[in-house]
Amino acid sequence: METNTDKNPLLAKWTETSAHIFSSVVTAHRVVAATMGVKLSDREEATREAVDRIDAGETLSEWDVERSEYNPKRLEIGDYVEFTKTISATDVQQFAAASGDTNPLHLDDEFAEQTRFQERIGHGTLVGGLISAALAQLPGLPIYLSQDLEFQNPVGIGERLTAECEIVEELDDRQYRLSTCVVNASDVLIDGEAVVLIDDRLE
Repeated sequence: METNTDKNPLLAKWTETSAHIFSSVVTAHRVVAATMGVKLSDREEATREAVDRIDAGETLSEWDVERSEYNPKRLEIGDYVEFTKTISATDVQQFAAASGDTNPLHLDDEFAEQTRFQERIGHGTLVGGLISAALAQLPGLPIYLSQDLEFQNPVGIGERLTAECEIVEELDDRQYRLSTCVVNASDVLIDGEAVVLIDDRLE
């Protein structure tokens, strides 16, 4: 079966590098914990297992990417890119570990059940990161310059989301303004706009 990494070698390399970096951080954490006689929690062990699955390339099969243009020199108003993935419990755990945002609303089922959401929800910045993932699929070498976000609805664990980005204005010096949003099957979860610079990709 052909995966997204088969179709996009750059995505494959990015994933390999990201997994290596994250794996190194977690491994270092485990070594320090062992030296101090600290036993890793079940959550940390689950994170380690998730990293192993990323190393094995198992998480990319459910990523979907769609774009309207493959030539950076032909980008114009109306061109778009979409990135779709499921926000899993592992994603939330890894983001909490990487960012330091350990708000129990995202990590503790019993705590979250007592809140207005009545369940755990994904970090807003994690969900907003899908916009960055979409913009990274623009042709050429996209460089993120700015982003405005408005969080409109929470994201439950296990929801499949799509980041939709569309060029709405061509600016000077190969810069573009894009409308950006993250949606699920029925709601807009995040709305906003971004500005990117498109450089030539080095071969």
